[in-house]
Amino acid sequence: QVQLVESGGGLVKAEDSLRLNCAASGRTFSRYLVGWFRQAPGKEREFVATISWGGYNTAYADSVLGRFTISRDNAKNTVYLQMDSLKPEDTAVYYCAAVEAQTPLIVIKNSRGYRYWGQGTQVTVSS
Repeated sequence: QVQLVESGGGLVKAEDSLRLNCAASGRTFSRYLVGWFRQAPGKEREFVATISWGGYNTAYADSVLGRFTISRDNAKNTVYLQMDSLKPEDTAVYYCAAVEAQTPLIVIKNSRGYRYWGQGTQVTVSS
């Protein structure tokens, strides 16, 4: 069992930056791949970024590529999402999710591939 807690959200202006944190507790987090997803009002949850448990592989949605960076510190049981050049369309509740992986290279973009989810943190970007 893994418990995930997101933090770092807030209200910012366009072009500002935020860093979201996903802190994990429970079993050996270093063997879990982690993804970030977001859901805006009236829209479906969408993939944002993912990182393999070894940190060797990452993947991003086209809409955030070049602006967001996912990273992890397994010693601190934490995954980060650095968000730069934020846009109003980035406004959403951001969720982190995790699943135990068999290899250090695998990444998953589909939300159905994840087993554990956090409660989410609100990010609001004003124009």
